[in-house]
Amino acid sequence: MQDNRIISELNRNIAEIKRISGDSSDVLVSEFTTGGIKCALICCEGMMSSQTVTEMVLEPITDIPQQENPAKLFSYITKYRLLSTDRPEANDYDTLFRLLHSGFAVLIADGINKAIAFGVQGYASRSIQEPSGEGNILGSHEGFVETVRTNMSMVRRRLKTPELVMKLMIKGSKSRTDICLCYMKDRVPSELLDRIQKSLDDMELESILSTGYIRPFVEKKSFELFSSTGLTERPDVLCSKLIEGRIAILVDGVPYGIIIPRLFCESFQTLDDYAYKPYYAVFIRWLKYGAFILAILLPAVYTAIVMYHPELLNSTLLLLLVEEEKNAPLSIITESFLVLIMYEVIREAGVRLPKPVGGAVSIISGLIIGDAAVKSGLVSTPLLTMTALSVLAGLVLPDLNPQITVLRFAFLLSGGLLGLFGVSILACAVLTNICGTEDYGFPFTAPLSPFSKKGMGDTVIRQGFRKMQSRGFTVEDYHESDK
Repeated sequence: MQDNRIISELNRNIAEIKRISGDSSDVLVSEFTTGGIKCALICCEGMMSSQTVTEMVLEPITDIPQQENPAKLFSYITKYRLLSTDRPEANDYDTLFRLLHSGFAVLIADGINKAIAFGVQGYASRSIQEPSGEGNILGSHEGFVETVRTNMSMVRRRLKTPELVMKLMIKGSKSRTDICLCYMKDRVPSELLDRIQKSLDDMELESILSTGYIRPFVEKKSFELFSSTGLTERPDVLCSKLIEGRIAILVDGVPYGIIIPRLFCESFQTLDDYAYKPYYAVFIRWLKYGAFILAILLPAVYTAIVMYHPELLNSTLLLLLVEEEKNAPLSIITESFLVLIMYEVIREAGVRLPKPVGGAVSIISGLIIGDAAVKSGLVSTPLLTMTALSVLAGLVLPDLNPQITVLRFAFLLSGGLLGLFGVSILACAVLTNICGTEDYGFPFTAPLSPFSKKGMGDTVIRQGFRKMQSRGFTVEDYHESDK
């Protein structure tokens, strides 16, 4: 349709529009005469506000005095009828249908081969609500919604500076999805911006329905355990990353923003850290570091010690474990896998089932399955306790839940087969992969590795704002020092 220009004859033009749309029922064509020229207003039902179209377009247009020709009519509308602030023009059917499906009202006239569109969007959308996955106590309670322009406005309200640039582009040959690239032009490294724009230009997709469609194209092709791009559903978090020199991508229809690049240490930070006293923020941050280690290693270390290194336990604890495990019919590693898989099944059921049924799933899993498994001797109490502690620790870091889940099973297998030696070998492999993760020249483990003293004030500890007020660690500063 890009090479198919709009026809100047009105009847043929309308027939061509109906042919391209397959005579779709939601494409509405209203023919009328104004200024002595035959015209048609085309809208997409459900994408625009009928009241807005009537008050801002139809009534002012139908009251236009006599005009000499269609060109004079369009010129008169442009100069003397405001109608809407957003008034793009279309010269081909590709642009016309993109505007039509974005909620614009499109005006065509007999005798002119172009169209004028009016921004009268009025489609139904979810109102701004509190984010469900990134809760906070002392911060904002606004979260992104599915409409990209609403999300852009929430970012703009928090960064009222001309340095904030938001570029809209269209991706997806079939979905024609609006994508917004956000960055601070005085903070973002030019090389990072150019490489991300090139990655988006090289992306050839038919549809973009979630952030998962885009993230593989802005990440390295090599295997990475942890994603080097981040997600957030909070506009205040996204703004804080923009100030640090990151780039954000907003996708129409998705209530999340993609942040590029992402650092590993950010998974342990929340906006509430900057609302509390520094000493309490440091305590919470280190609590999360410990929870991450427990979530991954606790079942594996327990299995390895009981199976291969019982001398590490004192006599009282050893006798207690022997008493519990001697009646279990399965090996410890089999028990551990059974309990963890049972938890993953219960968690997946709780996520996918309707919310009213979620409470029943918790009751059945906790009171019936768990209690019955222990009483029947199928699972020992110490093992169930260690597994529950590991799972509970993993819930502290919802961003890392996929990685924690997979690594927990991997470490359990290595600990059950090779003991603590196997756990150590796998830990070295995981650390090597994390330290080797690097996108667009920014190490995933910065500022810990390579070490940057400037970044420690908001990584290992959390300094007060009196020390942080003069621009702390940013990816731009790191990029310059790396060069």
